Amino acid sequence: MKIAFNCTLIGSLALVASAWAQTTSAPAPSAGLLNDWLRQENPAFAKWDLGGSARGRYEIKDGYGIPGVPGSIDFRNDGVDVRNEYWTERLRYRVGYHDTWWSALVEGRSSFAQSDQRWAYFSSPAPAGTVNRKGDGPESDTVDLHQAYLTLGNAKEFPLTAKLGRQELSYGDERLVGAFGWNNIGRVFDAAKLRLQYDAFGMDFFTGWVVVPEDNRFNKDNDHDWFSGIYVNLTGVPKHLLDLYFFSRNADRKAISAADSPQAPQPGARDIYTIGFRLKSKPAETGAWDYYVEAAYQFGNFQDRRLAGGPRLDHQAWMAVAGGGYTFKEAWGKLRLGLEYSYGSGDDNPTDGDHGTFENLFPTNHKFYGYMDFFSLQNLHDVRGIVTLKPQAKLTLNLEGHGFWLANTRDNFYTAAGTPRGGIASTAGNNYGVNSGYDAFLGAELDIIASYAVTRFAQLEAGYGHFFRGDYVKQSLSAIGSQDANWFYIQAVFNF
Repeated sequence: MKIAFNCTLIGSLALVASAWAQTTSAPAPSAGLLNDWLRQENPAFAKWDLGGSARGRYEIKDGYGIPGVPGSIDFRNDGVDVRNEYWTERLRYRVGYHDTWWSALVEGRSSFAQSDQRWAYFSSPAPAGTVNRKGDGPESDTVDLHQAYLTLGNAKEFPLTAKLGRQELSYGDERLVGAFGWNNIGRVFDAAKLRLQYDAFGMDFFTGWVVVPEDNRFNKDNDHDWFSGIYVNLTGVPKHLLDLYFFSRNADRKAISAADSPQAPQPGARDIYTIGFRLKSKPAETGAWDYYVEAAYQFGNFQDRRLAGGPRLDHQAWMAVAGGGYTFKEAWGKLRLGLEYSYGSGDDNPTDGDHGTFENLFPTNHKFYGYMDFFSLQNLHDVRGIVTLKPQAKLTLNLEGHGFWLANTRDNFYTAAGTPRGGIASTAGNNYGVNSGYDAFLGAELDIIASYAVTRFAQLEAGYGHFFRGDYVKQSLSAIGSQDANWFYIQAVFNF
């Protein structure tokens, strides 16, 4: 069945898709083809949610490290394989029902991959109790439960509601907590959430565990990695939206090996507490301008996952983001020019018993620090320029440029998944690591993304990115050679 399904997708991209696309084009997605048709035929179906989504994507990555391939690291250029071309397909299928005082939803998911050279799980060294596994790659999870939750309450009649079960958590712009929709599997939590809603503010209280994907096994949560929080939305600020939040991540020493062969490395021990705010202009209330600012401070303790059994370090770190843009509404294509700066702190001394690298938590990094997915908000300066055009209602074009620097050269160069590249100490010119004498400039990235809404139910999208390596990369790999990186993708989305 899997082979037949995949051949169908490859042969007909028009019928392959996902619930979430890279960019947003008009017209807005509907509730799905089946939902729209059933509700039109019989009003009784208004209480039901029957449908799903499908996504197919082809990617080419050149200059990328391939986990599991010996010696393959980002930007290496000496004959080791750093080119990967692969297909991914994702199906989501759901049944939901809502009544006056309760609702329920069950959503299954099938995530497929072909030709992906990345191992399903690879860590060097592998933590005790885990096994490196080649499989079909880290984005393959053939059949599993994506969401299954029950909601209780009616916010129109009573301000307190509850949501219990496997669910997505998404807050703010998803810089710290998001559903990671770009990924072929995505991210969900086994969690309980209470929502208090009034006209002037809303407040979420939640607690739970992140679910760990394992292909060919039923996904279970990492019950040694506890995540809780309070998130407040204030709507009474004139012309602005203001969010306040507090997050708590508490992982014990068993969290790193809670799954035998997860699709992604699990965290080392840590107790990290994050307090922050996000201020954003309301759409259409600040004229042609839009702007936003977000900042967070962290405290607690941290243990490097590469030093299992090592000491807990005192953790103090912070992040800040500021950006905005101007839309020329009367110009052709409704041109918008934007500028953004992002900062995630790094550790200034790896031997002083303190840890200053910002903990990125559970983000959707793909949207912010370059679409090529080389970075997380850790030990980073990122200056981002954005040009957006809408030549017609269905077509959106995005052009973005980034400049990246290490916030501190006495800390690591971190991946999009939040893991440090290279060892704690590297051999000069042969790998990444802590190299305080190197230049801080990591490089620049240029991305071009085009999104076209074929119908209300289907969307096509394509993109290209080029990374111009900087002095830090050149110095880190000077003994073995380095190269720029390229990335291309094309995908189709269908909501049925």
